[in-house]
Amino acid sequence: MFKYFARLYEKYDLPIYPVVIFSFDEPKRAESTNHSVTFADLNVLDFKFRAIQLNQLSWRDYLTQQNPVAAALMAKMNISREERPQVKAECLRLLITLRLDPARMQLISGFVGVYLDLNAAEEEVFKATIDRMGLTNEEVYMEMVTSWEREGIKTEDGLVLLSFFSYGLEK
Repeated sequence: MFKYFARLYEKYDLPIYPVVIFSFDEPKRAESTNHSVTFADLNVLDFKFRAIQLNQLSWRDYLTQQNPVAAALMAKMNISREERPQVKAECLRLLITLRLDPARMQLISGFVGVYLDLNAAEEEVFKATIDRMGLTNEEVYMEMVTSWEREGIKTEDGLVLLSFFSYGLEK
């Protein structure tokens, strides 16, 4: 973090507010928010930075945020195994209400798709949840090239081909 800070500070000669977003699932313990270089007789550097550790945040706190970044980052917040399909559905709901342009929609949905890649059972719960939420009745057409719309096809030689298609939510 200090190296990034120093390079940006040197390049632009402007004040830099250092922030790191930790997106890992484990460990859950709080990470360090400083970097220091110290000798027995001299404290050379005591660099501090803000840390946002997603696995310590509740995804429920971001449900009403009209912000595409919130929709994306919810996918990496503290989510129990049972809540994964619901969180993915809530991310989709939030994306639909934001009415983003196709490029932004694809970027955010791609992040969610990668970080909330559901297994077959979870996928069934997800589909039931979006039906129950009424999302399948929205007149929105989205091009999402993510795991939400991927279909795997095995070839004779055992290779897996992925076909991607546009995902339409229409009446």
